[in-house]
Formats: sequence, structure tokens, C-alpha cells
Amino acid sequence: MLAVFDKSVAKSPDALVPQNESVCALKDGFLASHFSSVHPGSVIVNLASSGFLTYSSHKQNPILPRLFGVVDDIFCLFEGHIENVAHLKQQYGLNKTANEVIIVIEAYRTLRDRGPYPADQVVRDIQGKFAFILFDSASNVAFIASDADGSVPFFWGTDAEGHLVLSTDGEVAKKGCGKSFAPFPKGCFYTSSGGLRSYEHPVNELKAVPRIDSSGEVCGLTFKVDAESKKKGHLGMPRVGSDVNWSQHY
Repeated sequence: MLAVFDKSVAKSPDALVPQNESVCALKDGFLASHFSSVHPGSVIVNLASSGFLTYSSHKQNPILPRLFGVVDDIFCLFEGHIENVAHLKQQYGLNKTANEVIIVIEAYRTLRDRGPYPADQVVRDIQGKFAFILFDSASNVAFIASDADGSVPFFWGTDAEGHLVLSTDGEVAKKGCGKSFAPFPKGCFYTSSGGLRSYEHPVNELKAVPRIDSSGEVCGLTFKVDAESKKKGHLGMPRVGSDVNWSQHY
């Protein structure tokens, strides 16, 4: 799966600076076309000025299948599986036919609509091997996460114009981002308003650490939990007016 988001949706972390080898992933559908050329049967979801999503079932791992779903203008790509599906269906009041992608969408909607739990707890409650990319077209925000063990290969980076690129295909991410691409941090989630955070250690800051490739050159950055630093004023979900959702304030 692959997603490229405009800067109005998802601002790349400052540490993921574009490299000389990066390209403009959105220009003339460049990266979407490249993805389609190496993944037959790809489906491309055009998000207009916000970017695009694309996925393919070609050569997918049957243990970690790829899923796509849309509910009320919320788009979600999911790869992997959730182990506690039955529990989460009950928690979110879903019917028996709901699959992983529907669970993630409903978890997001609960957060967006002022649910009782902080975002880090909601992601932490999802047990399994997974990576997901969610886009809410109504709010123009993204919600992205990977499991604590990094079981699903998942990469991100910044293209030449500062667009955020995310993919489970490392070669595709490298094609768009050059050496700025790196593995998406394990046990972390990203929101448009809150940036990158650890759901395993929600009160700690994350620090960028240079990633060295096999030739000894710096190749992107990884993010590690800084055990020495604490987030200032770490609170639960902010309680705001009923007309304003969490995605604008968290």
C-alpha cells in the first residue's frame, strides 16, 4: 500500500528533510504510476489536492492481508491482522461481519467524536500485527500507526516538495523520497495535528537518530523514545465544544 499526502494534510517531521535524490511524488501521478507498474491490479484512490491512496492484492502475504474500506468519507488502508477482533467489535458496538479496517475506522470516529479514551490508549488496545493509513476527507486529517514490533514492513519519508510518503514497499518509498526514507517507528502513531507520538510510552518525547546504510552513509532517520524527557502538560483527550473534534486539537 502507498499514500502520499499534501502538506495541508500531514506535515512531515522536521527531521525527515527531503534529499537530493527525492522527486515530486504527486506531480503527474509519478509515484502512483510507479507503484502500479510494480504492483499489478493496483487501485488508486484520488484524494484531489490532498494526495492519493493506492493498494494492490498482488503477492500479498495471506497471513498479513491488505484491506481497504470507506465509511462516511473516511478512507482506510490496513495491512496485517488484529488478534482481539471480537473484543474490539464489542467495545465499538460493531456487528459480526466487521473486519479490521472497519474496526480502525470506528476507533478513529470514536476519537474524533470526543470518545472517552486518549488516542494512545485506543491504538494500544489494537493487538496484532498491523500498519494502517487513514484519511478523513471531511476534516482533511490523517491517522497512521504501526504495531509495537514493526511486524508489517512500513516506511515513510518526504518527497522533494515536502509531501509525506508512506508505503509498505520500501523500494517505492525510496523511489519517492531518496535517502530521506526510513522505517515508520514501531509502536508509534501519527496524527495531522499531533505529529508523531509513541503509544507505548505516551508521556515521553521521541528523538531522531541517524540511520546508517550498508555503505556507511546516513540514510534517513529513525525515531526512538527518549526515556529522559517527558512531554510537557501530557493530558488525556482534550474536552472541547461539541462542534469541534479531537483531530483539530490533539
